[in-house]
Amino acid sequence: MANKEVVLDIETQTAAGPDFKQMKISVIGVYFYETDEYRCFEESEFGELWPRLEHADRIIGYNSRYFDVPIMDNYYPGDLNKFPQLDMLEEIKAALGFRLKLDDVAAATIGHRKSGHGLQAVEWWKEGKIQEIKDYCIQDVKVTKGVYEYGLKYNALAYEDRLGGRRAIPVDFVLKQEAPSINLSMGF
Repeated sequence: MANKEVVLDIETQTAAGPDFKQMKISVIGVYFYETDEYRCFEESEFGELWPRLEHADRIIGYNSRYFDVPIMDNYYPGDLNKFPQLDMLEEIKAALGFRLKLDDVAAATIGHRKSGHGLQAVEWWKEGKIQEIKDYCIQDVKVTKGVYEYGLKYNALAYEDRLGGRRAIPVDFVLKQEAPSINLSMGF
């Protein structure tokens, strides 16, 4: 059976504020394991993404349960939070008792950092530089996917402590149960 997991990341049109319900997405970057495909979806294309997420075994992200998915729910007619998810930051916080930036985990785990930060994407949005946002978002998805695959293979990630030492983070990213063939969250 083909792996139908999906790695995703979003970029927003504005910096994060206190009310995610007010936030708009510039692009959603996605990697589909089923088709080995990276793709960016603009707002007008979200309708193409929803069915693919509804059929996903699991949505994988970094701080996705508390940032990406709630903001995506501003657009989705159901509740994406009900879909099977792996938020790697949740796993890290559960193991360590504190949060770490994806950039720091990636540097210590897979040896390279993200290509920038989300505030750059907000500036690009203001300047109409959509391709730059897409390129940046896909790079974030690639970093997230690399961290995920490392954790899946070795049951550990890494970070650099304050003294410059590399420390292990025990994780378990294995999909625990057979996912439903379709995730639906809207009452009919």
